Amino acid sequence: MKLTKIGALLALLLFTCLFPLFSPNPAVTAIAVFTLLAASAATGWNIFSGYTGYVSLGYGTYLGLGAYSMALMCQNWQIPGGYTPFLLVPVAGVITALMALPLGWLSLRVRGHTFVIITIATIFIFQLLASNMKFLTDGNEGMFLPLTHWHADFNDIPFYYVSLILLLGAIFISWRIRHSKYGLGLLAIRDDEQRAQGLGIRTGAYKLSAFAISGLLGGLVGAISAYYVGFVLPPTAFDPAFDAVPVLMVYLGGTATLSGPLIGALVLEPLKEYLIFTYGAIGLDLILFGTLMLVVILLLPKGVVPAFTLFRRQWAARRGVSSSHPDEKADRLLLDKEASEVE
Repeated sequence: MKLTKIGALLALLLFTCLFPLFSPNPAVTAIAVFTLLAASAATGWNIFSGYTGYVSLGYGTYLGLGAYSMALMCQNWQIPGGYTPFLLVPVAGVITALMALPLGWLSLRVRGHTFVIITIATIFIFQLLASNMKFLTDGNEGMFLPLTHWHADFNDIPFYYVSLILLLGAIFISWRIRHSKYGLGLLAIRDDEQRAQGLGIRTGAYKLSAFAISGLLGGLVGAISAYYVGFVLPPTAFDPAFDAVPVLMVYLGGTATLSGPLIGALVLEPLKEYLIFTYGAIGLDLILFGTLMLVVILLLPKGVVPAFTLFRRQWAARRGVSSSHPDEKADRLLLDKEASEVE
């Protein structure tokens, strides 16, 4: 069974790597680029909000910070188009993570609905700052990034593979966190923060570090998106409508899971891009996302992956087979160890 899963994952990875070769249509490749970026953003959002239970509705703030960091570096350092701007993507991510630290320190002083409201306010604050700080951001005139000068049939391919590398890196980070003592601490915060503090977990440091890691991935996605689109504007860089997108993707697939954000992005982002390419930016995708949000909350509150796992356990129970998931066994052992150390 384990070998079958590994084989399926390798086959999927091989197909993903060779996808541009089987897709001569640039529009399809463009949708694939946006899908990979959306999956990375959803994975980044899940690392903080999915693991800790602190629902953030201002994740677009960090995409915007990454986008403007990329644009400012390219403009001030006169970076030419081509492969060189890709080297600045990690720098934009680090800048975003550093800016996320004070924002997280302020917003994480509260919990629940107050935290959600603060994260919503954050994106509007930065949108207004970007519009009014014309000396730095050129205001509503926007900032343009260097042109690639690649052939139209080849232009999307470098962005595809850079986005794929970013997604693989985001999945690896999420996997490492999920299967570590640190990740167990984040899940303990989600389940019962006061009890986690009683077990000796430094909840403040855990939450703030996860917040910064999430912001780092958001900044990387924003930097690549800005270079791919070619310009940055305050309404699009700090887009409040985007905030619901990674949330819905993660909730559709399943929070605090590795595959949940990927499933949500693979389902929703191609559909969103298809609607925009076919009918234009008339908000049809937002209507669809709002409807899906209600459906997911009412019918699949835990997401597709947990629902499938529950169904598999029930099926295994009927056959008299042990249905405990290895991750859950490890979590229980680690929690018992933490409790015994405290006692």
